[in-house]
Amino acid sequence: MLPAKYSSVIVFFTTFWFYATLTHGSGFSHSTILDPHGKYNIKWRFDRRTISFEIEVETRGYIGFGLSPNGAMASSDIVIGGVTDGTPYLQDYFADANRKVHRDVQQNYRLQYGRENSTHTVLAFSRHLLTCDTSDKDITESTVRVIWAYHSEDGRKSMRLLDPGSKVNISSEIDFFNLQYINVPVPFKDTTYWCQIFKIQKFQKKHHIIRIEPLIQRGHENLVHHILLYQCDSALNESELKAGHECYHPNMPDSFLTCETIVFAWAIGGEGFTYPPHVGLSIGTSIDPVYVLMEVHYDNPAFQQGVVDSSGLRLFYTPELRQYDAGVIETGVWVSLYHMLPPGMQEYISEGHCTRECLQESLGQEMPSGVRVFAVLMHAHLAGRAIRTRHFRGQEELQPLSHDEEFDFNFQEFQLLKEERLLLPGDNLITECKYTTKDRQNMTWGGLTTRDEMCLSYLLYYPRVNLTRCESLPEINGQLKFIGVKEIQMPVTTWPFIIKSPKKYSNLSFTEAMDKYRWSKNRGKSFNEMVLQLPMNVRCSRWGQDEWSIQGTMVSPPEVKSEVKPPSMVCRSASEPHSGVVLLFTMGLTYSIVQTCLSL
Repeated sequence: MLPAKYSSVIVFFTTFWFYATLTHGSGFSHSTILDPHGKYNIKWRFDRRTISFEIEVETRGYIGFGLSPNGAMASSDIVIGGVTDGTPYLQDYFADANRKVHRDVQQNYRLQYGRENSTHTVLAFSRHLLTCDTSDKDITESTVRVIWAYHSEDGRKSMRLLDPGSKVNISSEIDFFNLQYINVPVPFKDTTYWCQIFKIQKFQKKHHIIRIEPLIQRGHENLVHHILLYQCDSALNESELKAGHECYHPNMPDSFLTCETIVFAWAIGGEGFTYPPHVGLSIGTSIDPVYVLMEVHYDNPAFQQGVVDSSGLRLFYTPELRQYDAGVIETGVWVSLYHMLPPGMQEYISEGHCTRECLQESLGQEMPSGVRVFAVLMHAHLAGRAIRTRHFRGQEELQPLSHDEEFDFNFQEFQLLKEERLLLPGDNLITECKYTTKDRQNMTWGGLTTRDEMCLSYLLYYPRVNLTRCESLPEINGQLKFIGVKEIQMPVTTWPFIIKSPKKYSNLSFTEAMDKYRWSKNRGKSFNEMVLQLPMNVRCSRWGQDEWSIQGTMVSPPEVKSEVKPPSMVCRSASEPHSGVVLLFTMGLTYSIVQTCLSL
């Protein structure tokens, strides 16, 4: 991925920048391990303008670190450094579209310090978030693909470098319990949703869950795509706690149907979630979960056989209660075949509405003063490219609740908001998903497999109210009319339902008719514009299988007069003073590195 050796003698000068208040290795609020062997460790911190890194790698050679638009070498922003004869060095490079590496004329990465011992090399450096340099990658709140290398080892990892949260160490004295499958045989097919009901251990008084983290069986990191936890009917009995079964299957146990209220969501790439100090997930009271259903989505496109999985969740809890009970609201597009994306589109936009009608009824009765959202998990599948959760109050659009302009299917986790957001009765939300289907030949359908699509936002909020889903779905008649359907067969006895006329679609299901239509980029664009204006079917659900009265009604999408984008930062050129107290002294060092170039 990054070059291991270079083709020429490189002679350059390095200017050291030192911070008067900097202590080596201190003050970093974020850290992670980039490689699977624990040899490439990174720490970082940031402010409004600048980000600083410290990288420690088990090597005495060079260290490569980069930011890539897609996880590949092409068009990436690279920094390469090390320690030679006791002197640290650092250089700013970039790779062009053909993966050829060039030294960046504008050197925006600033070496702070470097050292090595008999086993490890440490480099610390910083740069502006936005550098005004087209060869550099802007660092924003969206997902970034970090690429790394040392010796012959390299790799990539998706991260949010500007995540406002930091890892919180849970005391070893905090109790926990696991919800974990035991040797589930993963079926020989590309997509499986597997479900099992568990009983929460009995508590004599109320407790708060303060952290939930995944227990993914080693080697199954790409097999386990997401895990959802649902609250079930508390009247179930112990006989329901038996071996799991495939979810959404005609032969699944009836008890699964009682599990409707979402308690927690985890998706691939996430490292778990710690609740803020004033919020916890309540267990032990009469309205809290007694039985929970754990749903695991296994993504097995390679059709592996004989795979047995024992993944699950670990929940940390405490009797020391927080001020508020947390809840989860699922918002976005109601998962259905009525959510469809034409093929061959460079960009297609879907909108799922948490309507003002739903929030007015539910919050108006449950919490007229509103609830506060503190974290959001945005969820889509393979065609997803960007997601944002837009927030409206009256005729005014507020800043997005959350956004990711570089969505990565393999990295989906709760984003802790910089500031909690008040959600009031009469507000409305739009979960907006941008997709690309340019390499697909047929329609992409809303559905459960990774080749199907979803457009969802899971909102973590407090105080908990009786609202679990606030979603919408565009009505089907307008979509059928677009391709020329005139009549469907009545009564509807099959799913998908059958077309009656015109003749060219006669006796085809509506999904077959949509695939038969001759899609083009212009027709796809016109279809997209039409769908965004269609009336919407409202989903507004309570706990269990109950519904608010607004559910099932048709409403028109709100008229958006102007669009609010996430706040932008101003780029700063390399000639501007670097943030912090700098330049205790400056030293120029001349040296050469002679190595043979490896092909990229």
